[in-house]
Amino acid sequence: MNMLRNKRLPRIFNRMVFRLWLIMMSLVLFSAAFMWVVQIFLFERNYANAALEETRERMRPILESLHSESFSSDDRLLSHLSRAAGGELMLVNNDGELLAFYNNGHSIDLNTLREDGRIWFTVRKSHEYQQMLEGRPYEKWEKAGGRIFAFEIGIPIRYNGQQCYAILHNTLQLHTILELNRRQLILLTVVLTAAASILSALLSRQFTRPIYAIKNAIDRLAKNDFSAKAGLKRRDELGDLSQSVDELGQALKRVDVLRKEVIANVSHELRSPLAIIAGYGEMVRDIDWKEEAAREEDLNLIIEEANRMSEMVNDILDYSLLQSGYIQLKKDLYNLCEIAQSEVEHCEKSAAEHGISIHFRACLPELPILADALKMSQVLRNLLYNAINHTPDGHAITLSIDPAPENGFRVSVINPGEPIPEEDRQIIWERYQRSQHENGRRHGTGIGLSIVSTILEAHGMAYGVDCQDGLTIFWFEVLAA
Repeated sequence: MNMLRNKRLPRIFNRMVFRLWLIMMSLVLFSAAFMWVVQIFLFERNYANAALEETRERMRPILESLHSESFSSDDRLLSHLSRAAGGELMLVNNDGELLAFYNNGHSIDLNTLREDGRIWFTVRKSHEYQQMLEGRPYEKWEKAGGRIFAFEIGIPIRYNGQQCYAILHNTLQLHTILELNRRQLILLTVVLTAAASILSALLSRQFTRPIYAIKNAIDRLAKNDFSAKAGLKRRDELGDLSQSVDELGQALKRVDVLRKEVIANVSHELRSPLAIIAGYGEMVRDIDWKEEAAREEDLNLIIEEANRMSEMVNDILDYSLLQSGYIQLKKDLYNLCEIAQSEVEHCEKSAAEHGISIHFRACLPELPILADALKMSQVLRNLLYNAINHTPDGHAITLSIDPAPENGFRVSVINPGEPIPEEDRQIIWERYQRSQHENGRRHGTGIGLSIVSTILEAHGMAYGVDCQDGLTIFWFEVLAA
């Protein structure tokens, strides 16, 4: 269902560029919203509180004198109080009748009230005004459009010996400033959003460009173009990924070359015994069928070549199955010496063709191990074939089993010959890679060491190759059972 939904979306919404742009724009819009919340619910309230506190400070001396003096003693006190409040002052008697009206210290004729009269009309309609007539002072904020624009104070006073009330109404002078701030904030939000949108698009494209370069390189590798490279020179994770893709391309190129080589080698190796089998079969049929000795020699050669070809095919199939994980090891207790002696005897005939002898020595006559005997035989046979392929004529190969640390044994196949270059000692274990130098012998399929490494790793055994004093030593270690 999710896949269908994704397919129905326009292509732009599925691109990483758009998603990165959307993430960045979400952060910008969140920041703008946060600025608006702070401005409206924190800064504007703080501005209003500061303005109110400033007005109170100016009015405090006059308000303190109201408790001890009567406004009738000095009519200038009303004007002075209005000027100190910075707004309108309304004097009301106990019956709610307006007695005087001042605006910033100037007395306004009650008969000519126009614009200022609307303030008085608003005041006397309020709930707080009714409470004041009951003898309770009050303070309140006045809002419009969710914004504070004025505050109002009602206090009881004495005027001409009567109980009266003074109402101070102050329109905040910062109203204009707050309005300007909001306009600037709107402009800033628009500019910031536009700039962030453009910058996010540029940065998104800049970020995804190397990803697309890597993707294109991988697509080319998938189409067997092993020369493809991302070629990014960066010191970050994308640079590391690009380098890994380049190394993968080189490895695939090497494997492809080796694959072609092994196909050619195996084809040649299979063609040779097939040609021998066919040729000697015809010879037995047409020429030697009456001569028993010649016929037996020819038939033995046919059988030998058929077994050699079968061995090649089995090696290739076993390696493929081991790599695929289809073959499970059948471990049991076996005598390692018996397995080794059997493989030495099996390979002696092939070695004798080149005047090579194989010597076997073991530290103990019986070395019990827990392993798959058939697979261990395959390991030893491939190592011996590898040694035969690279030992000069007339020399000797040694298969030795010696004590190793932690209750184990080291099995070594030692042959004289040219040392393996240091840089080749790791890749010789790879599939299709022939070890050491090619010298014309072809005992095995060319994947013998790959089979050896796969089987030993499946047994959890350490292995390696050393070259010293003109000798090449292939070794692996097993634990005693």
